[in-house]
Amino acid sequence: SLDKRPLPKWYDDAKVGIFIHWGVFSVPSFRSEWFWWDWKGQNSSDVVDFMNKNYPPGFTYADFAKDFKAEFFDPFQWADIFNSSGARYIVLTSKHHEGYCLCKRIFLS
Repeated sequence: SLDKRPLPKWYDDAKVGIFIHWGVFSVPSFRSEWFWWDWKGQNSSDVVDFMNKNYPPGFTYADFAKDFKAEFFDPFQWADIFNSSGARYIVLTSKHHEGYCLCKRIFLS
């Protein structure tokens, strides 16, 4: 069990860290990182209505990927902000529950 493994000393000492959740769900920018689940898993009426009003029939979640360009991503600016916040570590959530791999998009493009 993961619960039985001891925390690394650096992690326990760090106290404050930042977890980054960023991905394809940023393209529609509607609701949250749970957009895919709200749309396809829960069929939430506001999300379904949003999609029907803004995207053509047959549009899929994977179709958002071509528009996820991260054109304003400035890793040096982010690093300055994170450092100023006092955070001692950063974790990039590389693959969300909906299956989109962020590492491939940002770092291998």
